[in-house]
Amino acid sequence: MDVRVTNQPEPLRDVDVRGLPASEGLDRLAAELAGEPRDWARLANEHPPVLRGGTVEFHPAWDALLALGMRERLHLPGSYTERAARFVALAQVEQGVGCPLSMTHAAHAVLDAIPEGTLVGMSMTERQGGSDLRANELEARPAGDGLATLHGEKWFCSAPMSDAFLVLAQAPGGLSCYLVERGDGFVIDRLKTKLGNRSNASAEIRLEGAPGRLVGEEGRGVAAIIEMVVHTRLDCVLGSTALMREALAQALHWCAGRVAFGKLLVDQPLMQNVLADLFVETEAATVSAFRLARAFDDGEPVRRIATAVLKYWVCKRTPAVVGEALECLGGNGYVDDSSDLPRLYRESPLNAIWEGSSNVQCLDVLRALRREPGTAAAFLAELSPRDRPAVERALEGGGEAGARRLVETMAVALQATLLDDHDDTVAAAFRSRERYGAFGTLPPEAIRNGLLARMSE
Repeated sequence: MDVRVTNQPEPLRDVDVRGLPASEGLDRLAAELAGEPRDWARLANEHPPVLRGGTVEFHPAWDALLALGMRERLHLPGSYTERAARFVALAQVEQGVGCPLSMTHAAHAVLDAIPEGTLVGMSMTERQGGSDLRANELEARPAGDGLATLHGEKWFCSAPMSDAFLVLAQAPGGLSCYLVERGDGFVIDRLKTKLGNRSNASAEIRLEGAPGRLVGEEGRGVAAIIEMVVHTRLDCVLGSTALMREALAQALHWCAGRVAFGKLLVDQPLMQNVLADLFVETEAATVSAFRLARAFDDGEPVRRIATAVLKYWVCKRTPAVVGEALECLGGNGYVDDSSDLPRLYRESPLNAIWEGSSNVQCLDVLRALRREPGTAAAFLAELSPRDRPAVERALEGGGEAGARRLVETMAVALQATLLDDHDDTVAAAFRSRERYGAFGTLPPEAIRNGLLARMSE
């Protein structure tokens, strides 16, 4: 039956890269992503990977997206800031391929040489331990000259189709890190069925005497792999920023083309407040994510603590932003064949979990403050005199039970300072917000003072 459709905006195809730092080929990539890659993203999620005969098989759309990311050299070292701009642009279209690209990029920080076409994954988590890596039971039996055979199970292996993996195992000298190639003794038991990130494969694996080569020192496996984890946490921040940006773009597009109660949604004051508030949050995430990328480029000491602070806060804010953007579309936002928002919403909690959950990030901040001299001073130096006192007061409180409040205070102060340098109008709106208010509760003067014009540029 033919259905007459009116008052329904056409699906958004563009990929908005405004506000991202200049990067070679970024505009070209954005134009390309507005075409077939949007269709590939949908297909890759509608047809998730399957395990057949011990091999992970992907839909051709996944292969095309991964090839595009590798063509853009997102898995290779280089300028963090330039890579971050391209990574965000791709992640606005599809997040799944970001997993192998991110891990391979991060592996360059701990491995001497990785062939250009190689993908490197990681497998740390076991069923009984989760984030408590010291509870791992996978056994490494030394075979001489830094080699070992690995025996046991891993409850979670990211991107199991990768060519090699960094794996944590218990050696005679304690928890150690090994590089294990996919091959003999590497057995994929099953693929995970996940809330989101469906285009990407995650697996439970067994290692049955798989050969591994020691990375770093025996007994110092966490120290060996932590630099890789720091890099993938940067990509968690970038990926969450991309989700916010895409969700906001979808909401703005819908509201600019949908009439309700006699006028466009985008012209209605309460909806303007909601959209403006989402815009402010997204701008705050964007400027802080790229400040972090620049700290990686310049090797600044602040990156150590700022990575954990922003990984906690930006990733924690993302489900709220995406959920509010979804609501802007009403029922259409909840229906898979009406918009991309359901897929974005399913994806939105993941980065807060991957590479250490929210509590892990906050405890990592406390650990750095206590063990690494100069950490607090480096962070405070990032803040304007206006924002520094709030963080100084929070640092005096200390204590594990209050760690989330401390880290939130640090993150919001950093974002406020960065927005002051980025855009006075957005900064004023950011500072005017109720700290724990729902989206759409900006003071009316924040809306009137040019924010709508800034948002629609």
